[in-house]
Amino acid sequence: MKYHLCYLMAASLMWSSALSALSNGAEPNGAESNGAEAKAGAEEPLNAQLESLKLDVLALNRDLLILEEELLYPSNSQLAVFLSVDTGTWFALDAVKLKVDDKLVTSELYTERQISALSRGGIQRLYLGNLKHGSHEISAFFTGKGPQGRDYKRGATLTIDKSDAPTLLELKIEDVTANEQPRFSIKEWEL
Repeated sequence: MKYHLCYLMAASLMWSSALSALSNGAEPNGAESNGAEAKAGAEEPLNAQLESLKLDVLALNRDLLILEEELLYPSNSQLAVFLSVDTGTWFALDAVKLKVDDKLVTSELYTERQISALSRGGIQRLYLGNLKHGSHEISAFFTGKGPQGRDYKRGATLTIDKSDAPTLLELKIEDVTANEQPRFSIKEWEL
């Protein structure tokens, strides 16, 4: 696997150097063009080659990113935590802190634009990391404005048993109109 990554990185460098040479007007083999007629005639195939190289570099870059994620976060130890918001009346989100086994792994402060995207149904990947097999405690702390504009800080905790499968968790904030309060929960997704 290590050799595949080295090979892909070397191929990426070769493609990017060929791409920069083509974009600077050089011939692929380093030869000079003879006159304006040859340059104009070669420009069309050169543009086609350039576009083909760009597509190849983009595909190679995508493959490298996928390979990197597989190497850094293997599925047997992967933990991914997502945030969804279904509020507006009883809670306005300002920040989220996430702890795994009492260790702070991420914290996020939200802008108006991010809150708007989340309230329209967006889901944010808050954390991606690795966990050993066994029991782990996941804690999330939410800060914002609650009912009547008061400062509001609440938490939710879930104990999970990490197995070989990837673990996907959703931090969910939702309005509960029955008691006019927000509800904070952590839900484990089934694959």
